[in-house]
Amino acid sequence: MLWWTYQQLRVSNPKTRLATVEKLAHSEHSDSVEPLLFALKDAEAEVRGTAARGLGRYRDRRAVEPLMLLLRDPAPLVRAAAAEALGQLGDAQAVNWLVRLLRDIEPAVRSRASQSLKQLGWQPDSDTERALHLMATGTLRQVAALGTEAIEPLYELLRHGPPDKQLEAVKTLGEMDDRNVIKPLLEALRKNTSALRIAGLEALQRFADPSTFEAVERLLRDQNASVRSVAVEAVAKCDSKRAVPGLIRALKDSSWEVRQAAVKVLGALGEPSAVDGLCQALRDKDRDVREGAAVALGRIHDARAISFLVRALLDTESNVRNAATNSLQLIDRQWLKTKEARQALPDVETALNHREYWVRHSATKLLEQLSSMVPDKADIPSPAVPAGPTPGHSQHAAFAILADLLHDCDRDLRLAAAVAFGNLREINAKSILGEAVQDGDPLVQRAAQIALTALN
Repeated sequence: MLWWTYQQLRVSNPKTRLATVEKLAHSEHSDSVEPLLFALKDAEAEVRGTAARGLGRYRDRRAVEPLMLLLRDPAPLVRAAAAEALGQLGDAQAVNWLVRLLRDIEPAVRSRASQSLKQLGWQPDSDTERALHLMATGTLRQVAALGTEAIEPLYELLRHGPPDKQLEAVKTLGEMDDRNVIKPLLEALRKNTSALRIAGLEALQRFADPSTFEAVERLLRDQNASVRSVAVEAVAKCDSKRAVPGLIRALKDSSWEVRQAAVKVLGALGEPSAVDGLCQALRDKDRDVREGAAVALGRIHDARAISFLVRALLDTESNVRNAATNSLQLIDRQWLKTKEARQALPDVETALNHREYWVRHSATKLLEQLSSMVPDKADIPSPAVPAGPTPGHSQHAAFAILADLLHDCDRDLRLAAAVAFGNLREINAKSILGEAVQDGDPLVQRAAQIALTALN
């Protein structure tokens, strides 16, 4: 019946050939070895792989050399099957062939070769072989402990391994304290997968090597926003001075994530040339970016930012207002008296009519503070007032605005205006405070009465 078996192995239908090989592989007759050796040359990879595994079960030495040749097969499943069979045959002459297979681009093939080498009692002769063995078994973190010898195998895995193993290789390289890993990490920046580029950038930050600046700086223009945001931090580590122009451009990036990273890094660098860009970022549509810009300006400590930060005190978000307040204190504790602060007065007055309560409230308080701290009232043009000043007494610059607020429909604004008149000791306000004593809200009435008492 052997002639019939060979006939079945020559038919054009691959399913028939595969079924024949599977039957031979599970047969207990030794005369099945020759047909299986014949099937190692089949055109179908699945047939060749099945034949290889079958030969491993027979443990026939005649199969050793043909199986070693099969380790070069173009199909990964065939190489893995041949490696498995050689481990079962237990012939030491297969060791060197299997060691070379530890560099295979397919993880399944490397893993199978590693298992067969273990069956053959093989032990690594060098750190390079040890690294290859560890990589084949999937324990990449142990590879890093081998030092320089591990770099080349990891680099090879980065270039030719599957995406998940490439990422693991980059992370492992990033944990090594060896500057020789910089070259493979730069390779990671050129990968199509954004996760690999991000991992490469994060790893390169540790080395802060100026030679990597150009490669990192290019990723500030990457199509992926997450990559650009990590590049913002990495480029500053590579060369902080050369990074500044690109970081300032990043303040206008389409992604809030990138803009937020840029304001943070520029603040940490304390770069004066970034003040103008950061001041513009105080108007960003994203509240986190505005808050970050306010914090950054405080760290840079430049008086040019005062007028912009004063306007940020009118932001709709409390976090932004608080950050602006803190930064103003850092720049100049006497910021209320500065000419830069007074430049914001027109915007403060406009904000008194803002649709949001907290903006109006902040504007009222700010106007009170600015007005009470003005060193030279002639610096602020006095608006038309509803009533003339008391003879012999100069009317306060904010009188007209506060007087209008006493008639505002918002109770809190009327209350704030009454308190402000009392604090300012503005004697010209007696008549309108007298009206406010009749206000429909008891708190406003009480504040107006207290203010009147303070004026007497």
